[in-house]
Amino acid sequence: MASEPDRHAVRWLRDRLRLSWVQKTLVVGIVLSLLWMYLVPGELNRRLVVDGVLLIGGPLALGLSHGNRIGWHVDRVAVRNTVLLALFVLPFYLVGSTLPTIRAYYPIWETAATPAAFVPHAIKLLILALAAETYYRGLLCVGVKEIGIVAVFISPLVYMLHHTSKPPIEFVLSGPTDVLFGAVDYASDSILPSVVAHGGGLILLDWLVLHEPVFDPLFVIRFLEWLPVPL
Repeated sequence: MASEPDRHAVRWLRDRLRLSWVQKTLVVGIVLSLLWMYLVPGELNRRLVVDGVLLIGGPLALGLSHGNRIGWHVDRVAVRNTVLLALFVLPFYLVGSTLPTIRAYYPIWETAATPAAFVPHAIKLLILALAAETYYRGLLCVGVKEIGIVAVFISPLVYMLHHTSKPPIEFVLSGPTDVLFGAVDYASDSILPSVVAHGGGLILLDWLVLHEPVFDPLFVIRFLEWLPVPL
């Protein structure tokens, strides 16, 4: 039988190796990110399955097992901030939809402007946004808000890494966008604001790109030509 000092040593080692909630979150976040980058498919329906399992199921399973809803929460503050964030990002999507690089890239998955084609497409985009926000803003921000406002700055590098294949202007803006969405969700204790802004923005962007630009592209390009990235 182990002596009392041995039992104390084992207990001390076990306590040292036990991860805190924040540590578990970061470890699981890294594992999920690597799995996602390895497994993510190009086809939309398969993408829904992978994102649903990894980016929704993974974070929720970890969060609920520890009594943490990781931002899956709605109240009046969350609804108010959702409206404000949506109104703030709306002009960016409207202007962005006129840029040649954006119009050449979107829609990522083939669709059409007819309701029969676009409505199912829009629902799928919203699910993808819910998955992304559950991971980025839920698990890696709202879920670890106990560490303070620094939680807002955990995911921007990962978010940008996952946007390297996007148009240059979108890649450059992905970091600041992550911080903005994270800050609003952090203040709301909910991922609802970023889910609506992200999902609604994706849907709106695809819809706009399927139609003639709402603004004169030449005017927008002249206005933004000072940016050091292709437009």
